[in-house]
Amino acid sequence: MSNTKKKLSARFREPGLISAPGVFDMISARIADAMGFDALYMTGYGVVASHLGLPDAGLASYTEMVGRVRQIAQGTATPLIADGDTGYGGLLNVDFTVRGYEEAGAQAIQIEDQEYPKKCGHTPGRRVVPIAEAARRIKVAADARASKDFLIIARTDARTALGLDEALRRGEAFLKAGADILFIESPESEAEMERIGRTFDVPLVANMVEGGRTPLLGRTELEKLGFKLAIFPASGFLAMGAALRSVYGEILSTGSSKSWSGEMYPFNDFSRLMGFERVWAFEREHAET
Repeated sequence: MSNTKKKLSARFREPGLISAPGVFDMISARIADAMGFDALYMTGYGVVASHLGLPDAGLASYTEMVGRVRQIAQGTATPLIADGDTGYGGLLNVDFTVRGYEEAGAQAIQIEDQEYPKKCGHTPGRRVVPIAEAARRIKVAADARASKDFLIIARTDARTALGLDEALRRGEAFLKAGADILFIESPESEAEMERIGRTFDVPLVANMVEGGRTPLLGRTELEKLGFKLAIFPASGFLAMGAALRSVYGEILSTGSSKSWSGEMYPFNDFSRLMGFERVWAFEREHAET
């Protein structure tokens, strides 16, 4: 795999919506990487669920998350956007997290204003820190990066508990603190999304969660509303969960997968995706005689 990747910062200066699928392990990452996306989004929910089997409730550590960032970034050729939650602690932790994610190979990090430990942005019970503290997180994040091409995505979860006006106010504060991209989490209608788009003349994130609080919209609609990046953090693991439940149910009920009607990735193609061609070539060259 080439070590030279396209710069995500350059893509943000080009026209058109960036649609980034949620990846959470090397199977999802390599499938998405081979498909020609502009960016991949490492979903915290998916990583915590797949790696630890736990809910996205601030239970994963920086060490666990940065390890997955490095694994995905080094194993793919597509620019990676990585969920950095709250920075995993205080301001010094934010500094350490940004430096670590950048060194691990991500090209953008998402930092949010929830209290620590945080919760998934489409679940109830989220609380945010005061606006001044939240802005300091973003300033520390912006100051910590080694390159301006490493993008800071500032997310606020204020909409659900404090209303859209407060969320927009925080967005303005985050821009003054040095954010490159704004992520107003969980707007609850197209009208609210339109207002977000009218308020800010910077790249905006739309979080498209199937079954979540925000309307699920198409490319043309999102572009018209003023959004630049659409992330789909849950699509992969929700589809995977349905497929696994279906095929496992067939095995449980019949004792075999022989009659399962769902689609399967061809075994030989999957083996190539995972890198077996190099193994086969190595064995041909170095096989014992």
